[in-house]
Amino acid sequence: MSTEQAPGTTRSPTTGPDPRVTVAVITRDRCASLLRTLDALAALPEEPPVIVVDNSRTDTTRRAVQDHPAVTRLLRPATNTGALGRNLAVRQARTPYVAFSDDDSWWTPGSLRHAADLLDRYPRLGLLAARTLVGEDGSDDPLNAVLAASPLPREPDLPGRPVLGFLACASVVRREAFLSVGGYHPLLFFGGEETLLAYDLAADGWGIAYEPALSARHQPETQGRTGRSSLVRRNHVLTACLRRPWPVALRAGADLALAAVADRPGARRALKETLARLPAAVAQRHILPPHVEHAARLLDRRPPARPQ
Repeated sequence: MSTEQAPGTTRSPTTGPDPRVTVAVITRDRCASLLRTLDALAALPEEPPVIVVDNSRTDTTRRAVQDHPAVTRLLRPATNTGALGRNLAVRQARTPYVAFSDDDSWWTPGSLRHAADLLDRYPRLGLLAARTLVGEDGSDDPLNAVLAASPLPREPDLPGRPVLGFLACASVVRREAFLSVGGYHPLLFFGGEETLLAYDLAADGWGIAYEPALSARHQPETQGRTGRSSLVRRNHVLTACLRRPWPVALRAGADLALAAVADRPGARRALKETLARLPAAVAQRHILPPHVEHAARLLDRRPPARPQ
């Protein structure tokens, strides 16, 4: 990894537009929710450039957002890229830092400026995880408490609490760090994809920290898309196969097989999809360095509030 400060990050504007952070938004067939997010981003005092990655197969989203004042670029890949749409956006960004939003989430005023200040100040910091506030009342996502109670020891060259998990739509990355590890892994596509990225950043020497002074709003639709539980189950096993020692990976696989036998929600589909992707996972496998594996084992002892 490099710890050189990115060009153009020596000044920290306290008011007005902040030229250091781009917001990347991935979306698919949720125009109303997306427009609410874009309106919120357009109202931020930092006035961030916004790159939208449209994973839909129709022109509805394009027509809805093409003249929106927040959108500086609209990317329309030929197929649904899932979480990999974030990789496309980061490659197109021209700022040293990139914040992620989904089409049902946005950043609170001042958070992007504060994130950029921290990334300026701590050159080893590769990713900041923010506090996630859910719904109209802004209640704490359960993951906030899990991250705040991380058992990983504090590090003097990082702010906040060191972690190996985060919520994608409430995170800000150093563009250099994200690209250096390849971003989100194509084998996972979507669903609990954050853990593997955290592992890879840590293995490459970058720090990951939870900072509750930053916050993002998340207002998921009441009628969510089906199938997420199976994707998260699948990707938990695949992540273990890609990066963890075989005993850990085999235990994860056995737990999924038992869940499938018990007919738990999403488990049978997850097992089928895991087996289909297993040869590719083995071919791309390289285990974590000892210090990162040690951190991962500390976190294994704590049941997460939600899949990370």
